[in-house]
Amino acid sequence: MLANYLIGLREGLEASLVVVILVASLAKSGRTGLLPRIWAGVAISVGASLAFGALLTWGPNGLSFEAQEAIGGTLSVIAVGFVTWMVMWMARSARTLSGELKGQVDRAAAAGGASLVLVAVLAVGREGLETALFLWAATSAASSTTGPLVGAGLGLATAVVLGFCIYKGAVRLNLGTFFTWTGGFLILVAAGVLGYGVHDLQEAGLLPGLNSLAFDVSDTIAPTSWVGTLLKGTLNFSPATTWLQAVVWVLYVVPAVVLFLRRVRGPGSPAPTSAPVTAGTAGTAS
Repeated sequence: MLANYLIGLREGLEASLVVVILVASLAKSGRTGLLPRIWAGVAISVGASLAFGALLTWGPNGLSFEAQEAIGGTLSVIAVGFVTWMVMWMARSARTLSGELKGQVDRAAAAGGASLVLVAVLAVGREGLETALFLWAATSAASSTTGPLVGAGLGLATAVVLGFCIYKGAVRLNLGTFFTWTGGFLILVAAGVLGYGVHDLQEAGLLPGLNSLAFDVSDTIAPTSWVGTLLKGTLNFSPATTWLQAVVWVLYVVPAVVLFLRRVRGPGSPAPTSAPVTAGTAGTAS
């Protein structure tokens, strides 16, 4: 539940900040009459994300075990790719996000028609689809679905409340610190999802080494114990890990962490400010 709460919180806050910037840009320029188009785009994005999540959840039903494992493993690997790109992109581009979105709003408002709806769909929809895919992969890797889904839902709800409070100026959130810490944690979560996806592909017969274990600590850390449940729920740790899972985990985590730290410390990293986002100070969101 904790890992999925943080995933929902981070991903939801990114989407909320996008919406805040779009709305604040129109409010600041006195074009509040165009706000319904933004909300229409947001609604379309949310609906598409929910439909995508439902497709991922119930689409493979009726297939053979090997086919389900092949689809699940492939989608897990894709989810890791998306979330890694998102983490790296936010570490590099958070400073300029507000200006880029406001420029898109200005051009769309000048074009009229459905342009603003399209801007909202593209800006929010990307976050929504990535969130649906990664949450599905993380939930599939868990031993149960109720806890992860509740955690993700609470995280998304918290993100919406924070987004509203930031817009109203009630919260001074240091976005640089927030995205740095959650980005680092998400890399570890993604590594666990990647290992789970590799195991799925091994069970599907697409990758070798299913019975070649690097270690098996099930006697020490039982999967049903509180330690095993905690490690499984947060990092998707498997007490019985194959050599291929272990190698892939290391080959992903080491370069991902190094690249992430370089981007966080680079000139394009999020500004270390904690200024609130309001209709008059939307530019400080990033």
